[in-house]
Amino acid sequence: MIWIGGIALLAACATDVLAVIGRHVGLPVRGSIELVQACVLVAGGVALIIATQAGSHARVHLVVDRIGPDWRRRINRASALLGALFAVASLVGCLWIAIDLWGSQEVSELLNLPYRLLRMVCNLCLALVALAWLRRAWQQERS
Repeated sequence: MIWIGGIALLAACATDVLAVIGRHVGLPVRGSIELVQACVLVAGGVALIIATQAGSHARVHLVVDRIGPDWRRRINRASALLGALFAVASLVGCLWIAIDLWGSQEVSELLNLPYRLLRMVCNLCLALVALAWLRRAWQQERS
């Protein structure tokens, strides 16, 4: 997963560097913004999955670290369930849009990148994030 996200991020950077150099030498790279956006979608989705699995999302420990272990476990479990709920709600919205526009020939303006494929990547990432949050909630219950 880290390799996929890293390669996507490197591809976004390389595309943008080539586009800037191309503009300065008079050979603009057409569609570079569309490629960067697709690469950032992949890199961002993978980053969300990895951060959720590793439990490295930003948290405020000011209150949670000062309560007893039983309440801390309950709050951590509730937090994981709310994270899963948010991911599922986002997934439902994205699936709704994907289903609504599935039959259309929706593509990017210059390179004709299919938005259908990009939406599938986004939906897959959101589903994996929701599963990671549910797994975290399940582990909180068992510990």
